Amino acid sequence: MELKDLQPVKGSRKPRKRVGRGNGSGIGKTAGRGFNGQMSRAGGGKKPGFEGGQTPLARRLPKLPGFKNINHVEYIPVNVSRLQACYKAGETVDGATLKEKGIIKHEDALIKVLGDGEIKIALTVKVDKVSASARTKIEAAGGKVELPC
Repeated sequence: MELKDLQPVKGSRKPRKRVGRGNGSGIGKTAGRGFNGQMSRAGGGKKPGFEGGQTPLARRLPKLPGFKNINHVEYIPVNVSRLQACYKAGETVDGATLKEKGIIKHEDALIKVLGDGEIKIALTVKVDKVSASARTKIEAAGGKVELPC
């Protein structure tokens, strides 16, 4: 067998249907579109979502309130009680150590320390933001908050 001898399987290839080419073709006159009506005409038919003249679903539903601020910055919250549980006295709290201890997933994420809970150990906190209550609790325990906060 050679390349020139290859042929498609019998019955797998059909000739193109040439509609509207005379009654002898079997698909002449109305070209398979039936007689009168919307679907028989050129450009006829209904657009997607058309509901028979009823007000479409997309117009019946109310518009959603509010908007999304494109300048919104998302911080990962970490409470001082979590720092108390995971750190020892004198350690530094930053993105790398938070990831190492499994508190956050990515060390370059923006972090904000919040003041929920108690802290009794002195820590050096180097994160993106610290709430006022967290700052007072950290400094009262003998720790310090360093910039960029």
